[in-house]
Amino acid sequence: MSNLFDPITVGNISIKNRVWVSPMCQYSAIDGVMQDWHAIHYGSLITGGSGLVMVEATGIRPEGRISPQCLGIWTDQQAQVLGELPNFAHKHGVKMGIQLAHAGRKASTAAPWLGGQPLAPEDGGWQTVAPSAIAFGSYPEPRELTTVEIGQLRADFVAAAERALFAGFDVIELHVAHGYLLHEFLSPISNQRTDEYGGSFENRIRLLIEIAREIRVVISPARALFVRLSCTDWVPGGWAIEDSVELARELKAAGVDLVDCSSAGTTPDAQIPVGPGFQVPFAQRIRQEAQIATSAVGMIDSAQQAQQIVESGQADAVMLGRAMLGNPRWPLQAASELGVEVPWPSQYQRGVLRKP
Repeated sequence: MSNLFDPITVGNISIKNRVWVSPMCQYSAIDGVMQDWHAIHYGSLITGGSGLVMVEATGIRPEGRISPQCLGIWTDQQAQVLGELPNFAHKHGVKMGIQLAHAGRKASTAAPWLGGQPLAPEDGGWQTVAPSAIAFGSYPEPRELTTVEIGQLRADFVAAAERALFAGFDVIELHVAHGYLLHEFLSPISNQRTDEYGGSFENRIRLLIEIAREIRVVISPARALFVRLSCTDWVPGGWAIEDSVELARELKAAGVDLVDCSSAGTTPDAQIPVGPGFQVPFAQRIRQEAQIATSAVGMIDSAQQAQQIVESGQADAVMLGRAMLGNPRWPLQAASELGVEVPWPSQYQRGVLRKP
């Protein structure tokens, strides 16, 4: 039986507890380069008591960004600036991860507070790419990737991972969720190719497995490799949890250390039964049936809920998103609620919650 604030080893990475910060886009970069906003944002999360803080979806190439304001790691300069985050995190005993991403047919959109809609070229947008020339809802039709371009895509993911390692990140996470490019290859809804990257289950997972294997070769055993996975499309005929279990077995064999279990994103009209912990059963099933570590994410917002997920073995850790945005010190306060003593940063000792 594990507790929320017990340490955990994933791969060869030792993490001080099991409450982690989920990757959440900030749409605040300039030419893919981290800005002051990111430094302050991640600094508050690093000092908030989490064991692992994940940096948001970071584009492996310019056209892989969700928006023109998204972070990138296709240049050494971008990686060098990002390196400030793990450098700071390690001083506080916190592990730092980064999510490598390509948004595929859902790229080239405005930031949410600017409407979130696809951008025309004259407004800073670009031609999107995908496994097949199938649009996401009312978005513009993407261009189908050639096999040569798929080979370059693999190389770009590996190069991005190498830059992330140079920057000092402990965890590399591949973004294979929410309808973005690697998820698009998995789902028969968005992948209707007839070559070796489409059709059968084995073909649709091929690109992801190739990328995972290649990254595992170049990263040190002392670093961990995660995959954030949409465990179901929530659409009949789409990607399903049974597919995710089988994929997780293949990912484990390819050297992946943990599956970060999310869902949806392939279609805009999926019927999703949203509710507290609604994705936790995916983490539990993959953990049990594929025998790989998992994290649970999605509407986890109370200390008792998070503790129950870990204690019952439904997942090895929890990833929190919105709860952390609302309260970056959520882990410190959760520990107090659960009666667990954890160290606060020295500068914040005056604010430690004390029982009367």
